[in-house]
Amino acid sequence: MPYEPPTHRVERSLRATIGARCVAGVDEVGRGAWAGPVTVCAAVTGLRRPPEGLTDSKLLTPLRRAALAEVLTGWVTAYALGHATPQEIDALGMTAALRLAAVRALEGLPERPDAVILDGKHDYLGAPWRVRTVIKGDQSCVAVAAASVIAKVHRDRMLAELAPEHPEFDFDSNAGYPSPTHRSALEQLGPTPHHRLSWAYLEALPRWRHLKLPSHRDASAADSLEDAGQLGIF
Repeated sequence: MPYEPPTHRVERSLRATIGARCVAGVDEVGRGAWAGPVTVCAAVTGLRRPPEGLTDSKLLTPLRRAALAEVLTGWVTAYALGHATPQEIDALGMTAALRLAAVRALEGLPERPDAVILDGKHDYLGAPWRVRTVIKGDQSCVAVAAASVIAKVHRDRMLAELAPEHPEFDFDSNAGYPSPTHRSALEQLGPTPHHRLSWAYLEALPRWRHLKLPSHRDASAADSLEDAGQLGIF
């Protein structure tokens, strides 16, 4: 389907209204997964014309996404990745884990951003960061779209590297998200050290239900489950 390419409209607005010279786009991947970290990318792009075909990573085929990520890592002014582990997600809840991963990414940039464009409607960063939330920012904002693609490709590769250790879970195909193969492996083998033990999937596995940890219910986690359902992975 045709789509409108992302623009620098929000970046220009932040420059004009608050004098932000360095603006980072931030996006995450892995909120709705059963296994693996939540990964955040912070990307700084300046106001240069983006590579052709840049858009939200979910709108790209895996091959196109991987090819575009290779281009983007050399095209962006700077980027950095941050992760929160399954254990940190279980201990902190998704909103706090997202913030932890995002701060790690932002602090990994060579220059502290004057402003941050955050994909979505929830500001999970907060002070002292100057945040502009943009719904569907991964489609409309160049820096967020770039962060979206880089984060997705990087995290997918991380999960694929776990596949040889746990071949029954098909991590190289599902990237830790719900799938029939993933569910079947959980029923037979139980969770691996890479699984989130506070997630609701354990409640549906009688043999392993005793491993479930208390969950942290918050708006961000609820949204991630809703997004996952819309994508057809539940």
